Amino acid sequence: MDLNQLTAHELLAKLNSQETSLKAVMDSLYARIHKVEPKVNAYIRRQELKDFTGNSTSGFLKGLPITIKDNICTEGISTECCSKILQGFRPPYDATVIKKLKESGATIFPIKANMDEFAFGSSTENSYFGVTHNPWNLDCVPGGSSGGSAAAVANDEAIWALGSDTGGSIRQPASFCGVVGLKPTYGRVSRFGLIAFASSLDQIGPITKDVQDAAILMGIICGHDSKDSTSVNQGTPNYTKSLHGDIKGLKIGIPKEYFVEGMDAEVKVIIEEAIEKLKTLGATTKQVSLPHTDYAVAVYYIIATAEASSNLARFDGVQYGYRAQSDNLIQMYKSTRAEGFGQEAKRRIILGTFALSHGYYDAYYLRALKVRTLIKQDFDKVFQDFDCIVTPTSPTSAFKIGERVQDPLKMYLSDIYTISVNLAGIPAISVPCGFTKKGLPVGLQIMAKPFDEEMLFRVAHAFEQNTDWHKIKPKI
Repeated sequence: MDLNQLTAHELLAKLNSQETSLKAVMDSLYARIHKVEPKVNAYIRRQELKDFTGNSTSGFLKGLPITIKDNICTEGISTECCSKILQGFRPPYDATVIKKLKESGATIFPIKANMDEFAFGSSTENSYFGVTHNPWNLDCVPGGSSGGSAAAVANDEAIWALGSDTGGSIRQPASFCGVVGLKPTYGRVSRFGLIAFASSLDQIGPITKDVQDAAILMGIICGHDSKDSTSVNQGTPNYTKSLHGDIKGLKIGIPKEYFVEGMDAEVKVIIEEAIEKLKTLGATTKQVSLPHTDYAVAVYYIIATAEASSNLARFDGVQYGYRAQSDNLIQMYKSTRAEGFGQEAKRRIILGTFALSHGYYDAYYLRALKVRTLIKQDFDKVFQDFDCIVTPTSPTSAFKIGERVQDPLKMYLSDIYTISVNLAGIPAISVPCGFTKKGLPVGLQIMAKPFDEEMLFRVAHAFEQNTDWHKIKPKI
């Protein structure tokens, strides 16, 4: 097996025993990237990779490389949110998660993972740098917006990666690409240095080849940060202690609202089989209700677009990025934003501006905030009696490239099973649990109460250790 195919913890063991070297790991990754990237397009600005050799270090991670989504600031490395309007932007500072990774001895990969522009999308079709292809079927999307990160990890072009999750943007591509994706509790991981989409929803999290890698990476990036006013001081747990494989006696809720019309029949069967597997491992399951689930998509797209409209107002061609040529300042603002933003970004800015405008704020945005509270209360009630909740990650497997581009509402429904987690601020993880007859991966989503990521790792690891889905690799 090539080094690039190994998990991070397997490579760390080899590096610690001097069985291999960082250069050998890098060479293996580069060979894979050069072979498959023309087909996949998981990375952007690949030409900048040629002179990079990695940073050997004696830190815990031994210089192990990590791939970063293009909306997380990295000092001196292009960070453009895959948008023309941020063309050429090289941050003068590192995001807090990057600083923590460097302090732990990681090498930050010099090219970024592709993504939907400003994380606006569920398919990674909205990138200024072109579409990313799913390594399991190159005609299909990898999910989004962290599709580049998920495709790179699934296709062994990355050892592990960071993504961001606003409404499912880590978990949904993890499901479509057959890897592990974790959305932490809101406030558990610092957002300082994450270029904001929706500030009350965004969270950075790991995308990995197995649950153990996710636990290791989460332990590095989590913790309180005084630079982030929403960061919560809950300590830094050793998540690997949760990986003991015992889930006997755990009570798992199965929300009836997630098993309704519109869910793919194959996905439904695969998820039901996964739930049966958890029962054979000693957990008990019972149907529960999250009655406000039907409102989640509408609430999300009001809150998220409103916050996006506010956050993206700063991109005007004055301080950084792309600037259109014009004879006067006002026209420069207009031309820069007209030429710099893609269609989906413009759509969301307009929607958000409308929701926040005079006469509509109370009718839309304020009401959405009230329903968001009801959605959170639904979860709080269930977690009084249950240890975790299990659902599909997505109602379907990966869909064809171009299939939903002309139908934004159908595209938005791709995240119907993941959005509620962000609205409630709770943690959730997606793990591979099977494949459709066409060979496309399906993900199982596990949710837990706030700041109980240990429960997620415990259940996910027990399931993973008793199945082999995570060991199957794409054949390109």
